[in-house]
Amino acid sequence: MSGSNVTRLPIASAALAIRHVFIRNLEVLAHIGVHGHEQGKMQPVRINVDLAVEDSAVLADKLELVVDYDAITRKIRAILAAGHINLAETLAERIAVACFEDPRVKTSRIRVEKLHALPGAESGGVEIERERP
Repeated sequence: MSGSNVTRLPIASAALAIRHVFIRNLEVLAHIGVHGHEQGKMQPVRINVDLAVEDSAVLADKLELVVDYDAITRKIRAILAAGHINLAETLAERIAVACFEDPRVKTSRIRVEKLHALPGAESGGVEIERERP
């Protein structure tokens, strides 16, 4: 919002103990779209996830002490396996909600791109940013 005094958390900050966890260019097939030609068939989607998460001051070399990007990827695949989604916006929101299941996630930025949505364009899609409710 223009002119608001909203303070935004950075995606990574040593001073604020925030780590950046990300997934880049995850390409999956999805049942997605509202148009007739998109119904009943899979199409390629590219997903990017950026998370601002609590950083541990003392980090032991143990997976359970960090936000696991592989676990986030499995959640994305489960969302897609649950059935047809009409909108890229809906998929992005569902991914954001899934990311917040880990209480260490403070903010999420999710980009969903349909790779065959627009003739002559590499992709079309949406990017959202959400803060922990």
